[in-house]
Amino acid sequence: MEDGKVYGLLGRTLGHSWSVPIHQRLGCPGYRLIELEPQALGPFLRREDIGGLNVTIPYKRDVMAWCDALDPAARAIGSVNTLVRRQGRLLGFNTDAFGLRFMAERAGISFAGRKVVILGSGGASLTAQAVAAEQGARAVAVISRSGPDDYAHLDRHADAEVVVNATPVGMYPDTGVSPVDLTAFPACRGVLDLIYNPRRTALLLQAEALGIPCSDGLPMLVAQAAAAEEHFSGRSIPGAETERILSDLRREMRNIVLIGMPGSGKSTVGACLAALSGREAIDIDACIEARAGRSIPELFASGGEAAFRRLEREETARAGRLSGKILLTGGGVVKDPANYAALRQNGRIYHLVRDLSLLPTEGRPLSQGADLAAMWAQREPLYRRFRDVSIENSGTVEDAAAAIWRDHLCTSE
Repeated sequence: MEDGKVYGLLGRTLGHSWSVPIHQRLGCPGYRLIELEPQALGPFLRREDIGGLNVTIPYKRDVMAWCDALDPAARAIGSVNTLVRRQGRLLGFNTDAFGLRFMAERAGISFAGRKVVILGSGGASLTAQAVAAEQGARAVAVISRSGPDDYAHLDRHADAEVVVNATPVGMYPDTGVSPVDLTAFPACRGVLDLIYNPRRTALLLQAEALGIPCSDGLPMLVAQAAAAEEHFSGRSIPGAETERILSDLRREMRNIVLIGMPGSGKSTVGACLAALSGREAIDIDACIEARAGRSIPELFASGGEAAFRRLEREETARAGRLSGKILLTGGGVVKDPANYAALRQNGRIYHLVRDLSLLPTEGRPLSQGADLAAMWAQREPLYRRFRDVSIENSGTVEDAAAAIWRDHLCTSE
């Protein structure tokens, strides 16, 4: 839309948002992030050149006082996430409910007849409560930091069948933490986390490990954005367009993670992948050396393996929070289970497999003089535990890189 009006996402702190690329793909090239302090909210909303705005934390309820009219969903939920100015009047809508329904249905998770536990009591929680009630949940419990239904008394809701996280706990950059332990809900049959960065929060990683159907918040974000754009432009956006944008974003934001034995070709394949894809390759061993000011052999000589693994864990956690990168790991990264969550949260993990006779050992402290067959026997189950895909790398580097890139482009989740 090129009408000279203001379009964007309104909030207080928006550095983590992916709304701009979504709305630009939906046909709104001028869409931008609009960060405002509370005292600036009213004067901004009086502007006559507002075309369409999305609203996020902490203003979803505050903007209601400035609306000339509210749609039934926004009024019933008590939360507005979409604003449009038409004929001088500021209209408030709630498209989050549509997005949440889309997210749940896409994941095969139903609220009907089930007890639902919703973590958090803010604006996103209000939407989740409304959707759960609308779809026939038999009971809804809202967990907050105080009151009778707080986090210290989750045992009261051990019969919960659907858990919805409507808090920011686990969101980038503070990843790796979860608001609850899902084993507190042995009857759980579905987990919805409204966070979309990282792709898999600690909560979702646990749901995956337990075999519970689950979804992150990106399908909700894209679907509600499409519904908002329909209000902005007055045109209908087909569901296929929503799915296309969702798939594109998944691929763009997903890290390509390379694991494998020392000398299996992670650095050379990673460099080839970087040239092929235009992505930045981050060598975690190089990050460790830069931080310590010493080479890997020197680190092993001075502090031993335990000290090196501690640094490796910290740098892996740092790299794993990023999006859209190629991450090159050390051969022993799989020895620490904590590294799996760090790499998996935003990544698809590729295991480079190479014939042991082809593995170089120079400059590799644990490989020099080692029985590589014994090392492989010890680590192979760990590589299998970490990996999503196995890639043969006994041929050319270009072939291995091309195989990874093809898989990446063909995988949308």
